[in-house]
Amino acid sequence: MIDDPLDRLREAARRTRETHRTSTGLSHEDADDDIGTIGTDGALGFDPFPLLRALDAHGVRAVVIGQVAGIMHGSAELTGDLDLLWDGSPADAPALAAAFASAGAHLGGGLPLEPESFLRPKVAFTGPGAGGDCCTPALPWGELYVPGVLDRALTATGPDGLTVHYARLDDLIAMRRALGRPKDLRRAAELEHLRSGGAAR
Repeated sequence: MIDDPLDRLREAARRTRETHRTSTGLSHEDADDDIGTIGTDGALGFDPFPLLRALDAHGVRAVVIGQVAGIMHGSAELTGDLDLLWDGSPADAPALAAAFASAGAHLGGGLPLEPESFLRPKVAFTGPGAGGDCCTPALPWGELYVPGVLDRALTATGPDGLTVHYARLDDLIAMRRALGRPKDLRRAAELEHLRSGGAAR
């Protein structure tokens, strides 16, 4: 098993890109609650690193959540999207918008790629390598105190200096349990297995 979180993500992204299948016509928004975005066109050419590098270069402290964070903890399930959580501060929104623009990303719903657009609880995005959701703590997560997820986030740094922040295992499990879809419960169980010292399934 690969030990480094960023190496785990690189390998998973490579495996996702090398999965040979035809276009489904399904977008991130069409993802099945059981299969997830691996069954959508977002998985074709999946590469989260251009956006992660842009966020780091612009000094944005966005925390990776969702299955990409799960992969960084050792989950064996592949994904076709990149979900992010940031603090929602208007002061930080210009840097966030600049990072997305430099990575060639676009916002969903016809929203302009401007700082104000990112102040919504959740905004969908697409980019050359990855799409997903960019969320703030205003997005409802049941009883979970989401600002704490930001405060407790882990940091992985690659040999090239790339810094990526990602949700702690316990927080990721709690977020999965709060969402409660079949894929979330399955992935929460896998993460709990990993937390107890088990190998990836």
